Amino acid sequence: MKKIYLSMLGFSLICRMHAYAQTQTAKDTVFHKLKPGFSLAAPTEPDTSDYRPRRLRVDEINLVSSYYKQNGDHSAVTGGIGTEKVTDFSNGLDLKLVWLNGALHKNTLSVGLGIDHHTSASAAYVSTTGASNAGGSRIYPSLDWTIENEKKGTSFGIGSYYSGEYNYKSLGADLHFSAKTHNKMGEFGVKLQGYFDHVTLIYPSEFVPKTTVSSGGTTYVTTASGNSVLSSGDDYSKPKIPTSPRNTFTASFSYSQIVTSRLQVMFLADVVTQQGFLSLPFHRVYFSNGKDTIERLPSSRFKLPLGFRANYFLGDNIILRSYYRYYTDSWGSKSNTANLEVAYKVSPFFSISPFYRYYTQTAAKYFAPYEGNNATQTYFTSNYEYAKFNSQFYGVGFRIAPPKGVLGWQSLHEVEIRYGHYKQNVGLVSDVVSVNLGFK
Repeated sequence: MKKIYLSMLGFSLICRMHAYAQTQTAKDTVFHKLKPGFSLAAPTEPDTSDYRPRRLRVDEINLVSSYYKQNGDHSAVTGGIGTEKVTDFSNGLDLKLVWLNGALHKNTLSVGLGIDHHTSASAAYVSTTGASNAGGSRIYPSLDWTIENEKKGTSFGIGSYYSGEYNYKSLGADLHFSAKTHNKMGEFGVKLQGYFDHVTLIYPSEFVPKTTVSSGGTTYVTTASGNSVLSSGDDYSKPKIPTSPRNTFTASFSYSQIVTSRLQVMFLADVVTQQGFLSLPFHRVYFSNGKDTIERLPSSRFKLPLGFRANYFLGDNIILRSYYRYYTDSWGSKSNTANLEVAYKVSPFFSISPFYRYYTQTAAKYFAPYEGNNATQTYFTSNYEYAKFNSQFYGVGFRIAPPKGVLGWQSLHEVEIRYGHYKQNVGLVSDVVSVNLGFK
């Protein structure tokens, strides 16, 4: 189920603490990957007087595996009631290649490949033929090329992405740029992204459209079970299951500043716009009059997340990482997120990082629970992704990075294991475990 699956993916990404395969700009790398014992002092300008063009070399390889499990009783597939049981096993490979060109600019080519397989109990209620589909797989390769002028403190890059599963295909591309201030204490970054998706309009078996009728300027589709649902304008008389486009455009801005040798802050802002088919036909809605139909949402959406990060180096052994985000969108939903992680360096080569996140959101204006929507409404959903709720996500990470390599294997420079537990006050709970192996 797409909604559940995307939520799951989001929790997994949080657990990996920004180790997601999408490319990060240079500023993100500096900000997020500070380890206990590392100074936050301003970087010195590298001496390139003896540099020569270097051939392509493998700089870093990361292998990430995670297992995710969730349960709840507000499935969107069955109209806001029913099981939300999902399991997912994912594996990701990130390969970073580096070389210097003739102008002594650092080139970084990042190649990523991820494969997920998930099972969902509610998938049995989604079908085009009456047979159940209890799970599926997703593959998502990515490619990014960044050129960095270390002398000027600027970088420019382009990236591309693909994601495909049985009912969803997505192509993406981005341009990103960053520039340090003259004293190298601050850095501004901008990233422009576009995602071009196609959603396969798979209906529940009892809602497979059979005939089309127009009444009062509104088009209805009569299904095999005799229900009448609002038409989305597609021709369902064709044997081929139709698809509908969904486009997302994002402009991301950030500014990071080294305030002191112990404190670094970052300000973030995103402007997001979506157009196209933003609902899912296998999400049911049960009206207050007892009749049911499929989810229907507007064809456009505007989102505005604003964020702030602060990292503080507390002595030789502790780094405090904090994050706050405010979010609002054109569907009436607002949210607040607060996150704190404490990275404690137990020994020169071993650290432990407990973390806690609190999240709260208001309901979108189109949401109502099971049998809470009115049939006269233009838009309606019982997907609890748009409900009012609050959640907590907490856990701990362990990282070892011996100077001679893990278990004496020089190439394996670090191993990180993270566990997180997530729960909503509306009943959804989940657990995720991830393992990250870093090679150099």
